[in-house]
Amino acid sequence: MHGLFYTILFFVVLAAVISQFAPLISKQIVDEIQTQLTNDNGDVNRLYMFIAVGFVATFVSTLLNSITQRLGDHFGGRIRKFLIERFYDHIFRLPQSYFDSEISGKIVNQLNRGINSVEEFMKTMSNFILPTFLQSFFTIGIMFYYSWQIGLFITLLFPIYTGLSFMSTAKWGKEEVKKNKIEDTNRGRIQEVIMNMKLVKGFMNQVNEFALVSSNQAEINKIYGRQSNTFHKFDFLRNLSLIVILLAVDLVAFYNTFQGNYSFGELVLLIQLVNQARYPLFGMSYILTQIQQTESGTKEFFEILDLPEVEQYDITTTLSSSGKGVDHKAALSNTSHTTNKHRDVNIEFKDVEFKYDTSDNILKNITLQIENNEKVALVGHSGAGKTTIINLIMKFYEPTEGEIKIGGKSYKELTHNEVRNNISLVFQENELFSTTVKENISYGSEATNEEVIEALKAANAWGFVSKFKDGINTEVGERGIRLSGGQKQRIQIARAILRNAPVVILDEATSNLDSKSEKEVQEALENLMKDRIVIIIAHRFSTIQNVDKIFVIDNGKIQDSGTPHELAKRDGIYKSLLEYQIEGDKKLLESFEIF
Repeated sequence: MHGLFYTILFFVVLAAVISQFAPLISKQIVDEIQTQLTNDNGDVNRLYMFIAVGFVATFVSTLLNSITQRLGDHFGGRIRKFLIERFYDHIFRLPQSYFDSEISGKIVNQLNRGINSVEEFMKTMSNFILPTFLQSFFTIGIMFYYSWQIGLFITLLFPIYTGLSFMSTAKWGKEEVKKNKIEDTNRGRIQEVIMNMKLVKGFMNQVNEFALVSSNQAEINKIYGRQSNTFHKFDFLRNLSLIVILLAVDLVAFYNTFQGNYSFGELVLLIQLVNQARYPLFGMSYILTQIQQTESGTKEFFEILDLPEVEQYDITTTLSSSGKGVDHKAALSNTSHTTNKHRDVNIEFKDVEFKYDTSDNILKNITLQIENNEKVALVGHSGAGKTTIINLIMKFYEPTEGEIKIGGKSYKELTHNEVRNNISLVFQENELFSTTVKENISYGSEATNEEVIEALKAANAWGFVSKFKDGINTEVGERGIRLSGGQKQRIQIARAILRNAPVVILDEATSNLDSKSEKEVQEALENLMKDRIVIIIAHRFSTIQNVDKIFVIDNGKIQDSGTPHELAKRDGIYKSLLEYQIEGDKKLLESFEIF
């Protein structure tokens, strides 16, 4: 990229030098004509030569400008690619807490605005700013050579014009920051509304949502109005200073020509140089506006890039039974996707505590052990800390105190990938991409069609997928909108089966399903759970009656643990929750005169 920049710089300098030929050649042509008219001894061949040289200089200058602008556009594209890759790479390395507190639409808008601002600035710099400043430098130099007075006047005009432009753009930039914040909020809200359109329409809240965006847009227009007022006030002062300085230039140029101090050729030269100098002046406001716009447009972009990175996603090792890293692809090649033989992995929490940045302790002194192939459930009231435990197991967060181990090795010694390569997660929400069934199931791995179909069969999903017109190549729509709840959940299970990890986490995997879908999903889960550590978060106790152990979580602590049979007989939270469910089911059956 540096080589490309220096190439552009070379062409810019060369074009700026050649652009000075036109006024110099014009001087020679006018002087030759004056010589002929005054003394009748002009040389027509010299006249033709000057015209030819002027044409060639103009042609070469035009060609160089085209080449420079094309290279500038290419340079802008390279910058855009670099910034997108840098931002995207950085996003993957940020802690999960950042995404928990930000709106996705806002992040994307900041990304687009930041990248567009930098790209436009870099293209403007190579296509306009550099040529403008170099041309101004050479133009004023030639002016001083032929008339120090005119050179001085034009030189004085630059700081006056630039100063007024700077004050204008500084005021404009402050308003731009305010405008960007409102725009980020607006874009984020629009994306949320689109993602939750059924909710918006179902609660008939379209009028309020429209009013919110419209109100924000009206505020943006007010800010833009203030920016416009500021610009035009300062633009009047800039133009006034230009008129006054040009009046002084005209007086010097025409008076000295009238007195015979300048030839007609020199007069033409100076007039052309002054006109050439006006273009950079006119562009000065645009340049400073671009600089200010880039500064305000990239503020949040670079703030995100300055956030500390905590994850290394490009390390692809996994744990062996001894706790040492092995190549993930090699592990897959040695193990069928649906085999039930896994390396020995256990999970241990020792005196673990956790709190968010702005909260009290969510988990308090959690100590637990989950052995290889053990099935456990986390039970408790909403907000007790169950999901937080899962987030710590997934290494989405780091414990405030205490230690977590997997396969006998401390999380502190393991990368995020080394931990997560051992875990499959089936979410409560249907986490699917708007792509094909195959790509959703093989997400994060390279699987053949046969392996995908095998996983679908194990997940009790091949029955409905095989009926699709395009089979496993059927697109499921955004977040799987074209599938039913049970179908989406079985696609998730097929993905987990294909992953073949020794640890499976089921986060309320059947809570949003009807009874028939729950039965189908439960059959798929039985295939997934064979010979693996399974950790279940569930409110429906019917789904956890066959687990080996239940941990009862309350107020961030493990209040009790034991088998389902033991806890059902022992007074405590589990027994109370179980009785509530039984009583609720009993009343439902009585209402239908079934019980």
